[in-house]
Amino acid sequence: MNKRAEIVGEFVGNAGGAVNGVSYDGRHVWAATGDRMRSFDPATGAEIAAFDVPAHAGTAYDGRHLYQVSDAVIHKVDPQTGKVVGTIPAPGAGKDSGLAWADGSLWVGQYRERQIIQINPDTGAVQRTIQTNRFVTGVTWVDGELWHGYSDDGDGGIARIDPANGNVLVSLDMPGISVSGVESDGADRFFCGGGESGKVHIVRRT
Repeated sequence: MNKRAEIVGEFVGNAGGAVNGVSYDGRHVWAATGDRMRSFDPATGAEIAAFDVPAHAGTAYDGRHLYQVSDAVIHKVDPQTGKVVGTIPAPGAGKDSGLAWADGSLWVGQYRERQIIQINPDTGAVQRTIQTNRFVTGVTWVDGELWHGYSDDGDGGIARIDPANGNVLVSLDMPGISVSGVESDGADRFFCGGGESGKVHIVRRT
């Protein structure tokens, strides 16, 4: 089922640069912006904090720590101080795109390979691979549903897929918008990175 996404808000997540990934800690949206991780108030777009942690792709939050794809590794970061407290290898060795936390695992999106990989957050060991039919630019779980961001030639969106086989169940299309990272707020909204636009779009979950 294809639908047009309902964008209910947006804010600038990286003025003059790209947003490479997003996460949500229950209060603030985190944006991966190349050389820094930044947090924002999603209601106002005001920047709350910025940490000098390389942030080249997906970002995730496990309820206590942030995880950030930094080229060939994933850093575990203290959200209060920005200190890197752990590092594991990234499965794509620099080719990963999205990142999410769910059920004690990290879920890593891989763009060109069109797949989502479940890994052990302590060791980086691969536990499972889900193949999809679109370029994967972000990953999130909400209410037992697996969603991923996609983007191709400037047209993007968010797709809900069957985690058993990767089949698309619902697509929320965002024509003319490159999606780079997606995270649920745990309820009825998704936060989507807008790639080179530097924006974070807020999309209603349907």
